[in-house]
Amino acid sequence: MKSTASRFRQLEADKIIETVKALHDRIEERFPGSGLGKVVGELLQVAEETVGRTRWIQKPHLLLRCVAAVLSLGIIVLLAFLVAHVRQFNFDDFTNSVQALDASISSVVFVGAAILFFVNWEHRIKRDRALKALHELRALAHIVDMHQLTKDPESYAAQGAQTTHLRKRAMTPFELNRYLDYCGDALALISKIAALYAQSFNDPVLLDAVDDVEDLTAGFSRKIWQKITILENLRRALAGAEAAAGHEPGGQANTDLV
Repeated sequence: MKSTASRFRQLEADKIIETVKALHDRIEERFPGSGLGKVVGELLQVAEETVGRTRWIQKPHLLLRCVAAVLSLGIIVLLAFLVAHVRQFNFDDFTNSVQALDASISSVVFVGAAILFFVNWEHRIKRDRALKALHELRALAHIVDMHQLTKDPESYAAQGAQTTHLRKRAMTPFELNRYLDYCGDALALISKIAALYAQSFNDPVLLDAVDDVEDLTAGFSRKIWQKITILENLRRALAGAEAAAGHEPGGQANTDLV
């Protein structure tokens, strides 16, 4: 029972990869060869790479930790030596005593600083690698936003006023709705992949970077849902107008760039 409950207290990378693959298959089935499908295909590759990166981050860096352990042992040996031979020092000469004490303290401080350096070095290496991956996810989020940017929900209702030099694929209002929905799903998955890094590595700087990615994708998603709402309202308005005019409700094809 305890192990079952723990499954729902953290993100599972394998499930995220399966969801990205399912989204990619859905996009390719409805919009074969589309740019959005290629972007989600790249996102699938990034999700698979994230599994290896998070596992690498979770593993200890043995070389750096061995160096830190050796230095720690050196401090312990040095302190033990000083304590064991404290009686051999001639404290009659105040100047020599102060110099000897100062040299001993300086040695301990220097070795301690070296230990902290190697310990923090491992932390910085892992954080830099995670931050680099988050920059890639941030770029993917902007690319997804670029794909939905030209999808104007009002354009399919503007008969004769639409230009065609940017259009490669005709879409019905339903297809446009699906396309925008897929963009929102892709943004949500980007934020979930980013959250995997914060889950596997406790670092305040990294956590802030993950929050930034989540805020970015949430902002893009709000714009998408605004377009979906506008699209649905236009569809209902046109259907009502055509019904009032005695025509069969239908949808004008939208021909925005995919």
